[in-house]
Amino acid sequence: MTIVIAHRGASRAWPDNTLAAFAAAVALGADAVELDVRTTADGALVVHHDAHLGDGRALVDTVAARLPARVPLLADALEACSSLVVNIEIKNQPGEPGFDPSAGLADAVVAVLAGRVGPAGGSGVDRVLVSSFHLPTIDRVRVLAPALATAWLVVEPPPSWSAVLAERGHGALHPHHLAVTPALLDEAHRGGFVVNAWTLDDPARMAALCGAGLDGVCTNVPDVALRVLGRAPRG
Repeated sequence: MTIVIAHRGASRAWPDNTLAAFAAAVALGADAVELDVRTTADGALVVHHDAHLGDGRALVDTVAARLPARVPLLADALEACSSLVVNIEIKNQPGEPGFDPSAGLADAVVAVLAGRVGPAGGSGVDRVLVSSFHLPTIDRVRVLAPALATAWLVVEPPPSWSAVLAERGHGALHPHHLAVTPALLDEAHRGGFVVNAWTLDDPARMAALCGAGLDGVCTNVPDVALRVLGRAPRG
């Protein structure tokens, strides 16, 4: 069954990566939420897609107390999404302010998740998927927390993608939806890998890929995706 992953929350209707967008995704009945995590000048983990704020300040040069109110801490975002699976994308891109080739942000994220409690009272790690475009970052997550699910984010998978996942122990591939084909899905499922496609908002394309066996659709319009899958949104 294809799951619906609300991209930065219900981000077509609400400001993305905000507590309001996450609450809306929960209310609609999405299966999961995708969010982006970065660090501030004082080491706080916050949820924000871009390396810069709207006023031009780099997040990595700004202390948490001076962030706009709409930018939540990772811990608060996790709490808002506690009933859903959460896909945490660690933002650590070469060329961006604060890029860390040693992938130290992975350590901080894993430390937050280590203390997280799931909705049934047990560990919450089985309800978290950590992804990144920066392969060494998710490699670091695997070293620190082998029980955490990890995914490699790509625009278009290289020919060796399945070998890379197998060698490094990652269970999922997150390609752009235009790179997803029935052949890629077949290869993934033969290898035991999950494919979650981003960012897919077109209902016809959703229907085609879900019919071909797509595991997860990451979308700005979770209500549309739910309807495509024959599931009425709750809200």
